[in-house]
Amino acid sequence: MSEIDETELRGGQGQVLDPETYRDSIGTMEQSGKRKWVFPKKPKGRYTNYRNLVAYTLLTFYFAVPFITVNGNPFLQFDLINRQFFIVGLPFYPQDFYLLTLGAIVSLICIIIFTIAFGRIFCGWICPQTIFLENVFRKIEYAIEGDRNKQMKLDRQEWNAEKIWKRALKWTIYVILSLIFTHFMFMYVVGYKEVLRIVSEGPFAHPTNFIAMILLSAAFYFVFAWFREQVCTLVCPYGRLQGVLIDKDTINVFYDFNRGENRSKWRKGEDRRAAGKGDCIDCYQCVVVCPTGIDIRDGQQLECVNCTACIDACDEVMDKVGLPRGLVRYATETEIETQKPTKFTTRMASFLVILIGLQFLLGFMLYNRGEMEVKFIKPAGSTFFVRDQHITNTYNYTFLNKSNEKKTVTIKVLEPENGEITYSASSKIIVQRDQITKGSVNISFPEKAMKLSKQNISIGVFDEKGELLDTYDTYFEGPFKLQF
Repeated sequence: MSEIDETELRGGQGQVLDPETYRDSIGTMEQSGKRKWVFPKKPKGRYTNYRNLVAYTLLTFYFAVPFITVNGNPFLQFDLINRQFFIVGLPFYPQDFYLLTLGAIVSLICIIIFTIAFGRIFCGWICPQTIFLENVFRKIEYAIEGDRNKQMKLDRQEWNAEKIWKRALKWTIYVILSLIFTHFMFMYVVGYKEVLRIVSEGPFAHPTNFIAMILLSAAFYFVFAWFREQVCTLVCPYGRLQGVLIDKDTINVFYDFNRGENRSKWRKGEDRRAAGKGDCIDCYQCVVVCPTGIDIRDGQQLECVNCTACIDACDEVMDKVGLPRGLVRYATETEIETQKPTKFTTRMASFLVILIGLQFLLGFMLYNRGEMEVKFIKPAGSTFFVRDQHITNTYNYTFLNKSNEKKTVTIKVLEPENGEITYSASSKIIVQRDQITKGSVNISFPEKAMKLSKQNISIGVFDEKGELLDTYDTYFEGPFKLQF
């Protein structure tokens, strides 16, 4: 096997290397297959500030939403046990499952289109894994153990008093945070009142809930105390999906190898261009700050989550040595290769139109799902009866009020139009908001109007203003007649 220099070993400008020479498929794994623990340097810079703003806004949203109500309904709740779902205060039921399925499909399409256009911005800016790890757990680690060098020193040293109290304090805080975060997760399922009630009554009153909470908290602790970036590099399917979605026109975090190569250490007063050297001073700051342990100079890699930490680190170094920023920046591969700025193309405009259109489609379908869902079912084994030259059938009705207000409704036969309705109680039926109301009615037709032994009819339900809320098509039974 031929010898290769250090630049080739690190991937240089993204060339493919012999896997027997250098294993670079996983940035957090040594050549022996053992995990290589990542100690990222604390990032700072404009993109880090922007990401912190986004992260803390989303964390505030996460903690606030369980306590927000809209018209008395939870703002967001997914109670799988009781089959109660609320999105922006609107109740959804198993009957609306097709809307949730449509929403999931539209969301998946949006993620695919967004990834094709803008890469893994979701991973670095919005993903809960990144937000919890980088903006909560990692911040605590920096506060207790210090920055990268201090953490590495602490990790290498023996278990003395300093290491014991620092690790014990960090892990204790991690356990408490895991419990807090998982309790809020349960609030999204059963509501904050129910969670507070269960907690106040103690674990012995609700052993199943207690065990579930402990197991989920343990999983949460395991992910953010130990598994960490391995979720992104080994588990997350989105990281694998992006490999087939990204192309040369996708905006990603890239290293400008045309400008940066050949790499060389910084020498004050040197004319780097005249010496045939690039702007990269090989300081490794973009590497030590990476939370997944990769070298962005090796080109686009699976582990890169577009967190922009390398951009801030490189910009800081460029400022110190008096070179232009942007050696590592958001760009497309085409822009790096051609050295021409990325423009807002027809392709990007098309993707934007599709994204907006899909969102409007989903919003329209959610808005027009109907305020009332009605059913008229003939009781099992029932038939018709004839009285006063009228044929009568009995129907059990079920009304589901999906709106946030009480409804007073009436029933009318839409087709054929000569149907008469006899109520078991009042003709005005009150259906409470977010409730199901059941009852029965008799529907009659003159004998002369019925031509078939089983005839299709349409029944409508109207509100107090006379507006049609929903219709239901069923059949009406009568005596069998021979036609000559």
